[in-house]
Amino acid sequence: MSLKDGKLSGEQIEFFHREGYLVVENVFDTSELTPLRKELATGIDQKISELVAEGILENTYDGDSFETRLAKIYHDNEDIGRQIMYHLEGLGGGGYHGCEMFNLIQHPNMLKLAESILGPELVSSAIYRLRTKIPGDIMKVVPWHQDSGYFSSHCDSHLILTCWIPLVDVSRENGCLEVIPRSHRSGIVDHYECGDRPGYLLIKDEDLPETGESTIAAEIKAGSVLLLTNLTAHCSLPNLTDGIRWSVDLRYQSAAVPNNVDLWPAENKADYEKNIHTACSPPEADFVVQSHLNPDRVVDYEGFLHRRQAFYEHGYPKEERWSPETVG
Repeated sequence: MSLKDGKLSGEQIEFFHREGYLVVENVFDTSELTPLRKELATGIDQKISELVAEGILENTYDGDSFETRLAKIYHDNEDIGRQIMYHLEGLGGGGYHGCEMFNLIQHPNMLKLAESILGPELVSSAIYRLRTKIPGDIMKVVPWHQDSGYFSSHCDSHLILTCWIPLVDVSRENGCLEVIPRSHRSGIVDHYECGDRPGYLLIKDEDLPETGESTIAAEIKAGSVLLLTNLTAHCSLPNLTDGIRWSVDLRYQSAAVPNNVDLWPAENKADYEKNIHTACSPPEADFVVQSHLNPDRVVDYEGFLHRRQAFYEHGYPKEERWSPETVG
């Protein structure tokens, strides 16, 4: 189903609430994803140049495609490949904060999608993630989970909308997401640490919600968006191709859902320590992305960077921050 007249139809909204997911086609023209792809390619170039200057990297695969260049470097040397990945992603995938990522977060079509489900007063979260699913990397195979497994328990009864956006066409072969329809109706289930992938949580097979529905493989084109509730069980498949499955996941919530948009840890450390768990996914910075009632509270790119930096400097140390609220 496509985005029509700039918004979701009543039928699409009803499907989302009933099934716990929705694929929306043609949210973007593929050319609208080009600026972010170019920005990421520039970031790769910068890190590669550093590694070459240090004498660490020789074969740079200059001229290879956005999908294959980093994959080839990774398969030559996993450590070097990971250095480049983490240069882009940060630990857990939430470190990337380029201007084009912010432009995607506040893209008019993304706000229309979110408003269709959540209403006009919207908070976005720094719990966005850049995904570089490299072939053969077990750390990029995400086990069954619900996003609420990573959130504060007092938010389990609230809807937090995940928007999963592939930057390339995705299929079973290159590691698309799988979803259990109607699994959000079971509420939050038990999650456990994933032994072979530190930082990930998983739902054991015996605890997976039994809905009577077959799993859905979200094989979608670049320019489409997969919407999920925070209680929808999902995982991602291994990437069996030669290229990277690039994707982004963004999260939005109603301004009425617990958040930390008014909290500035740099100004009042004691208040920050006391109230850090008011947000659904502390300690990262929520921010107002759309408001008809208080438009002056909407954050621009500089404000976005300022909030990120404030929480980074005064929040949890890196070792504790790597618990990727992951979709895939």
